[in-house]
Amino acid sequence: MAGGEPTAVAGDSTKIPLQVVHDVCRISGAGFAGFFKKDCTDLARRVSLLAYLLEEIRDSNTHLGSSSSSHDSCLYDLSIALKAAKRLLLAANDFDPKISADVERKKIVFQFQCVTWKLVKSLGSLPYDQFDISEEVQEQVELVRSQLTRAKERYGGPLASNVLSRALSQPLDKEIDPLQSGSRGVGSLHLENVGNIDHEVRPKLGDLPLGNTPNGNDCVQIVQEPENLRNSSKNSEVTSPKSPGLAREDDSPSKNLVENKKPNSPIIPEEYLCPISLELMRDPVIVATGQTYERSFIQRWIDGGNTRCPKTQQILQDLTLTPNIALRSLISDWCAKNNVEQPTALANGRIKRSDGSFRDVSGDIAAIEAIVRKLSSRSTDDRRAAVAEIRSLSKRSTDNRVLIAEAGAIPVLVNLLTSEDGQIQENAVTSILNLSIFDNNKGLIMLAGAVPSIVQVLRAGSMEAKENAAATIFSLSLGDENKIIIGASGAIPALVELLQTGSTRGKKDAATALFNLCIYQGNKGRAVRAGIIPALLMMLKDSSNCMVDEALTILSVLASHQEAKAAIAKASTIPVLIDLLRTGLPRNKENAAAILLSLCKRDTVNLSCLCRLGALIPLTELANTGTERAKRKATSLLEHLRKPLQP
Repeated sequence: MAGGEPTAVAGDSTKIPLQVVHDVCRISGAGFAGFFKKDCTDLARRVSLLAYLLEEIRDSNTHLGSSSSSHDSCLYDLSIALKAAKRLLLAANDFDPKISADVERKKIVFQFQCVTWKLVKSLGSLPYDQFDISEEVQEQVELVRSQLTRAKERYGGPLASNVLSRALSQPLDKEIDPLQSGSRGVGSLHLENVGNIDHEVRPKLGDLPLGNTPNGNDCVQIVQEPENLRNSSKNSEVTSPKSPGLAREDDSPSKNLVENKKPNSPIIPEEYLCPISLELMRDPVIVATGQTYERSFIQRWIDGGNTRCPKTQQILQDLTLTPNIALRSLISDWCAKNNVEQPTALANGRIKRSDGSFRDVSGDIAAIEAIVRKLSSRSTDDRRAAVAEIRSLSKRSTDNRVLIAEAGAIPVLVNLLTSEDGQIQENAVTSILNLSIFDNNKGLIMLAGAVPSIVQVLRAGSMEAKENAAATIFSLSLGDENKIIIGASGAIPALVELLQTGSTRGKKDAATALFNLCIYQGNKGRAVRAGIIPALLMMLKDSSNCMVDEALTILSVLASHQEAKAAIAKASTIPVLIDLLRTGLPRNKENAAAILLSLCKRDTVNLSCLCRLGALIPLTELANTGTERAKRKATSLLEHLRKPLQP
């Protein structure tokens, strides 16, 4: 820089925001509860995912140079937004509707709106192209920003209030208090304007705070928008017509007002919405007070130790959940009449098959519901028999997997994962594995918070339970967003341990799960730090050769990651790979060449090692006689070897 000032490095500016993200992760780890539980959980999850972005910026060698001012400003704005998110999470988690006034609730709702807006704005202004950000992390940030944009629409869109629009035009470091008295200038809102927020917002399905039940003057109109559970090719959240990318976009309130309107969306009858989630119910159940809730949400409420009805606050005399079959039928009819995607594959006692035809399963429903009820029995023998039957049924057919999930078995099975009875635990994790084969059930399993319990089984269960836990993790990780959640859960070290100490089947299940998780860039470093490279090297050296294929496949995915690349070279893996070029099967030779190419690109030390160990002859032979992919990799490696090595 001019004047002899030191050049700023990108990593210097990420220290504070990265620390804030880690603080949010710790807060989230303790769990959220109360009125704003869903809002806090969603915000904390999205903030925690930004750790990968900040770590890559920190670890990059990008010098800010002449544009340091604008770069610092962008990272400063992000830091301000993250600090605001942290403060809000602490305040919202402490909110108690029994003690605090409705004014305070509206203030917190408003702050969720402002914090979400700040995050969207700051992420949109970051110069991603000037940092060495991997494609995987860019895709992840795009997903987070897409989710935040959708949440922004829920909290504050359409931005019909002129006062609110003025407030959002403030600099990002300006604290906004919707209840602040004084002048009517920007950043000062009168209470009556805040009170109107609920009437102006037309939130999308599934985006309202837990416990924010529509009633009286606070009743809002819900715009139904079916959500598709994310799988390997679908996003987990519905985005706006113009999905926000990583480039800066126009965040003006007037533009949002136009884009956010969905005038043709049908209005869902209030009685079809779960009072907890405000989502269209797919499995309505009745509790002891006579109120109806979505099964998964009320089950989680009860599992959290709550003994009162969320809506009436009356004590629940018993915790029985009775299916509301009549309401389910009405919801199904309403969906068909309004051309809305059915929230379930089951309708009016008939199940829809993949070819579009229907099969009557009314006789099976009652039998399966009876078995599911026994899963919660106080008798260990009854629970053991019921979970064994669920395991058997879930293995037989897709129809059974649909019916078992519809009967509300998934949250109960998740609870049984922590059973001290080894047989119950083993059958529970296997049942969840079988149920996860049906794609729609993957989302329900993740919603039930199954991953931490599955990881616990992976660590401490019987060998068969560990094997099936690893297979379950693989099945769930087919969804891209699930890779992130599972990777952050501690599953990878447990899988690496199984890879080292498990049975042959257990090792194969662990290898398959690790391969799938490591497709996501952020999990590669976790795998390296968990000791995966020495474990894979042992598999390559195993004289039985039963896991060589799996080891090479995982290494080929890891080799593009800088930390993994260094660990692979340090573990003296190159000589083993060269030996496989000479003696391995065609597919093994192909993968060995691909790994060596990744290790040697722009790395003169590894290239020298390759020359010294005599790789030229087997590579030349492979370039002539190998598979098409092997020929390409070998030829590219030979070209690198023939170039003069730079000191």
